[in-house]
Amino acid sequence: MPDRLTRRTTPAKTGIVHLGPGAFFRAFQAIYTAEAMAAQGSDWGITAVSLKSPTARDQLDPQGGVYTAVELGPEGRKSQVIESIVRVLVAPEDPAAVVAAMADPGVRIVSLTITEKGYCHDPATGRLNRDHLDIVHDLANPGQPRSAPGMIVAALAARQKAGGKPFTVLTCDNLPSNGKLAKGIVLEFARAVDPALADWIAANVPFPSTMVDRITPATTPADVAALAKAEGYDDPACVMHEPFRQWVIEDDFADGRPAWEAGGAQFVRDVEAHELMKLRCLNGTHSTLAYLGYLAGYQTIAETVADPAYAALCDRLWREEIVPTVPQPEGEDLAAYCAALLARYRNPGIRHRTWQIAMDGSQKLPQRLLGVARARLASGEVPKGVCLAVAGWMRYVGGVDEAGAAIDVRDPLAAELRAASDSADTPEGKVAALLALRQVFDAALAEDAAFRACVTDAYRTLATKGARAAVADYAG
Repeated sequence: MPDRLTRRTTPAKTGIVHLGPGAFFRAFQAIYTAEAMAAQGSDWGITAVSLKSPTARDQLDPQGGVYTAVELGPEGRKSQVIESIVRVLVAPEDPAAVVAAMADPGVRIVSLTITEKGYCHDPATGRLNRDHLDIVHDLANPGQPRSAPGMIVAALAARQKAGGKPFTVLTCDNLPSNGKLAKGIVLEFARAVDPALADWIAANVPFPSTMVDRITPATTPADVAALAKAEGYDDPACVMHEPFRQWVIEDDFADGRPAWEAGGAQFVRDVEAHELMKLRCLNGTHSTLAYLGYLAGYQTIAETVADPAYAALCDRLWREEIVPTVPQPEGEDLAAYCAALLARYRNPGIRHRTWQIAMDGSQKLPQRLLGVARARLASGEVPKGVCLAVAGWMRYVGGVDEAGAAIDVRDPLAAELRAASDSADTPEGKVAALLALRQVFDAALAEDAAFRACVTDAYRTLATKGARAAVADYAG
């Protein structure tokens, strides 16, 4: 076994606390931050906080926080060692230490990649879920928070009490108007704790919205072994990523920021159009390919779009249903953007598993696909491709694939979804039961007769002909 990768430079002081040190963060923001520090210096080291698992800490601590980012391009692999992470905390082991780290006056940004479910909100309304077990706990025990909203509010309360500057809350998750969403959730939580604190946060704490984009497949033992063979050291914390990346950020910070533009980040006044472009064009088709590809037996996105029917599915979805709902983002060519997406999907170096992308669909569908459905229905068009994608998700969460094998459905509503699917024997009954779940579908969309009929027809086709045939029928 080769020696473990170790830090080669003196760690910077912490300027950022980041919640959620998973693969995407390490393949994205941590790299941009390392490049910013190399270009401009300053104390922008990152204290990373895991909200649940000690895995990241256990991988990174023996290496001094450093790790390898491996670019998977069509022509092969390229690696670089990233040294922007200073330390890793595990929130359940010592929540007070996490709050103290965020409350430190040297910390100027608290950033997040905690996935949709980490916000403890109702995806259909965007409001804080007051019945969420972690929120119930945190409101009763504000000094020992378990949730991201609880930690942020506890740290901001400490800042307010000390008379110090606030930090910027920078969310980097794939959620529409993610900064506004995070602000609303934090303010709702704070108001339940202390209305005066909520007023102070509303007046002083920026929540800039962002758009992030880089495909980051899960690291496998084979990836770790390949890196050890190529570089001569062992790095279980390594991450894989595609060459492409895009980070669009609203330039609104309380106390400065790193020179992320050194790595190509775009600073704008309003990120909404870019965010909607990415959520609908990329994430919407990614989820569509995940469910319909998995049901057809494809393991990765590259394998799925190698099938001409699935490539044609994307083309038609973009052209007829998705792009017409996206406002023109500044400096972007939407047709060229979609063509580039298909080229990225086809990259054979990226083994992005359909099963991985299919996770947490109940949290993702409202942002990625249902907004397109509403917009097309409002314009008098029935979005058949989106309906097929929704039906594919419904088949998937039923927990049984086309060969009769069990599907390992990972979703915070997995039990409720399976129960709804199992409550009926017909396509009409299954679709009706799933549309009745208000955590996913708002009443207006669920009760739209055209949408309901279209999803039911698509589900029936999936059940009788299979996913590939259903895709081929739509793609033409």
